[in-house]
Amino acid sequence: MATETRELTVDLGERSYPIYIGSGLIAGAGDTFLKHGLPVKSPILLVTDSSVVELHADKLEASLGQAGYKVTTAVVPSGEASKSLEMLDELIGAALEAGLDRKSTVVALGGGVVGDLAGFVAASFMRGVRFVQVPTTILAHDSSVGGKVAVNHRLAKNIIGAFHQPEFVLYDLDTLATLPIREVRAGLSEVIKHGLIWKEEFVAWCDENADQLLSLDPDSLGYALYEGCLVKSIVVSRDEKENDLRAILNLGHTIGHALEAVAGYGELVHGEAIAIGMVGSARLAERFGYSPAIASETERIFRKFGLPVRFPVELSTDEIMDAMMHDKKFAEGSMAFVVPTAIGSVEIRKDVPSSWVREIVDGLREGNGQA
Repeated sequence: MATETRELTVDLGERSYPIYIGSGLIAGAGDTFLKHGLPVKSPILLVTDSSVVELHADKLEASLGQAGYKVTTAVVPSGEASKSLEMLDELIGAALEAGLDRKSTVVALGGGVVGDLAGFVAASFMRGVRFVQVPTTILAHDSSVGGKVAVNHRLAKNIIGAFHQPEFVLYDLDTLATLPIREVRAGLSEVIKHGLIWKEEFVAWCDENADQLLSLDPDSLGYALYEGCLVKSIVVSRDEKENDLRAILNLGHTIGHALEAVAGYGELVHGEAIAIGMVGSARLAERFGYSPAIASETERIFRKFGLPVRFPVELSTDEIMDAMMHDKKFAEGSMAFVVPTAIGSVEIRKDVPSSWVREIVDGLREGNGQA
């Protein structure tokens, strides 16, 4: 896979950082670390997972080693279950054994799970050390940008966490060639989400280029990831800690996170659950008087990308509703949702009746409506 390198900036004043998107970036990682002034004398902890380690870790270790860095690699099991306090404890232990100090860097090599977990290690160790994101999935174009890092509790996803921005994001498109098709589709769910909340023209472009994106055409994929990261960077630059605007990035996540928790993390991968959640949010839009075409168009495009728009019939509505009550987007006794007002535009509603949500959740079960 070969494509031009694109660069954009998350503008946070003195803490601004770049996102690099292109081919062959891992091979040149050592030079990038030096360029950004990451201390060579302080050990690096590289966190990756059991699926990624054999594919990309050697190349990254070699590049950093050639630049003079001492790297210790810690491997966690792949999958959402690794985002736990137990795994956090293990990685803090690995950092201590590797001799990390206050000037050290924690590097996340992997998908969103690794990025969230390693980022929380970096935020927690010695009250915060440097952090670099090296995403290896499409889905991680979202999670690797913006500094949200966290682990899960058995009752709620991402409920234990912090804001800890990376020094930079190094997005090597060559790593995406090894992704299974399910992970490709799930990742593109979040790409499309950025269009749905911000840019109607980008949704139309994704629709027109679905075949190229699903086949990992490098030019199309590079452009799509740039556009997705651009939306995320704009929103984060305006509202780093989700005081207001940044909440729009949660489109589909209130229902989606509940589905993940109830199904068991991994039964529905994140992008699949969020696609179902976005269909649910689009149906809420109709309840607030917006066009029913929003829901039908949202469902159509996700079907085109091979994503689920219904959840398994055996999941309990009561359990899904209970899981939503534990979500961070439940506040002051009201249910908060990001609701589309059109394709490419959303609003934040904090007045959503739970009865509406229950009816919509029931309607998203397999066998209800179009299969």
